[in-house]
Amino acid sequence: MFHGIEPAIHERMRLLEELDARDRQDGTPRLERLRQIPPETGRFIALMAALAPAGALIEIGTSAGYSALWLALACREQGRTLTTFEVLDDKAQLARETFSLADVADAVTLVQADAREHLPDMDDIAFCFLDAEKEVYQECYDLVIPRLVTGGLFLADNLISHQAELQPFLDFVQSDRRVDALVVPIGKGVLVCRRA
Repeated sequence: MFHGIEPAIHERMRLLEELDARDRQDGTPRLERLRQIPPETGRFIALMAALAPAGALIEIGTSAGYSALWLALACREQGRTLTTFEVLDDKAQLARETFSLADVADAVTLVQADAREHLPDMDDIAFCFLDAEKEVYQECYDLVIPRLVTGGLFLADNLISHQAELQPFLDFVQSDRRVDALVVPIGKGVLVCRRA
């Protein structure tokens, strides 16, 4: 899956990595920055998506589409598709550009909307990657977990980098008997939950 990444995907990943690095150094306002995952987290979430049972694969927080490109690799390998949600107009436009230039329309569907409005209508979720504003983590978790298939995976980013802000959420998850959960110290800390 990770060997021989198609040139169009690889080129777009490289460009987005450069833009993200520049945003972090040049004082770009927080909401305008890409704030995407690092490559090692991309590889990790793609591996987890490839291990997900049958069911829907979703992402909450598309930004410019970098993490969705990693997930598209897993989707293509398994003949599946990813549905990714983005609320911000400028980020959704960047994501559309990303998916077009990387030629992943067969594997990724972008929904420009708040995922919380669509999750109540979804069933049989096999995999969810959450990387959005931290104040929505609990609500997204509460909406996804009851819709997660047995053995389904829920991943959330930034559990180490935003530990103080996300500690109440993490405490809740770790006491939730519906899932087995741990924080993997990769990138900025990825919470991995498996539906029991």
